[in-house]
Amino acid sequence: MANLKIKKDDLVEVISGKDRGSRGKVLRVDRKKGRVVVEGVNFCKRHTRPNPQKNIQGGIVEREAALDISNVMVVSPESGRATRVGYTILDDGHKVRVAKVDGAILDR
Repeated sequence: MANLKIKKDDLVEVISGKDRGSRGKVLRVDRKKGRVVVEGVNFCKRHTRPNPQKNIQGGIVEREAALDISNVMVVSPESGRATRVGYTILDDGHKVRVAKVDGAILDR
């Protein structure tokens, strides 16, 4: 998976699964496995053992699990709609990501 069009800190919408329709910021992207972790989406329970050396209390902790990258779409900053991502080259020579739905530039 070389060319992933979703990057860290993008606002994405989940398009399939139990959390369909929810939106969140991308916290982490795993390029090898093709998976993303989205803030506030796909919670799982993790049973942790207490570890006094690392100051971990232990118990049941809820945290975000990874989603497959095909189950999320980038949200356009202008229209607020989920969109596919394309690329274009600006006049100054910079290559930027563009929302297909309305042509909004996604990169800062």
